[in-house]
Amino acid sequence: MQRTRFGDMACSIARTLEVAGEPWSPLIIRDVWVGLTRFDEIQRDLGISRKVLTGRLKWLVEHGVLEQRLYSERPPRHEYQLTEKGWELADILLAISAWGDRWTAGEAGPPVLRRHRTCGHLTQAELRCAHCGQLLHASDVDVEPGPGAEHAPSSQQAPRSPRPHADTAATPHQPELHDASGHS
Repeated sequence: MQRTRFGDMACSIARTLEVAGEPWSPLIIRDVWVGLTRFDEIQRDLGISRKVLTGRLKWLVEHGVLEQRLYSERPPRHEYQLTEKGWELADILLAISAWGDRWTAGEAGPPVLRRHRTCGHLTQAELRCAHCGQLLHASDVDVEPGPGAEHAPSSQQAPRSPRPHADTAATPHQPELHDASGHS
């Protein structure tokens, strides 16, 4: 049975998954984002086999997510840096982290906190409308055909009935965020 090629689908989500949807890829992107840029550092952090890591790094370089930079000529050794495309995928990882912090962290709380360099406050990702700045939830968005919709599946062309917002009072642990001085 032949594997479905997500990259051939008329769907931006599917095409993104083609590039970075294999489970190791987001973790590799995360490691490079936080400063683990050398093969051995990434391999040690993830506990991934050298063969699998070699293949994933090659794939991410070929798809313009990472770039290799030579840091040693003898023996030849490379480090990896995020490209513009890679930095935008790292932005997506912020949103995934916010979801994970809310729904999977448990009583212990999130494993890491994120501090905004510009203001110094602890933060988490929030999606906002690029036009009006309001918080953006999937239930607030209608999906309409775009210029590439000619070959899109019907599920992408027809708007769905809106889903009400979840009751936030009954949701799992949400960490309280404080600024650098410890104040809320």
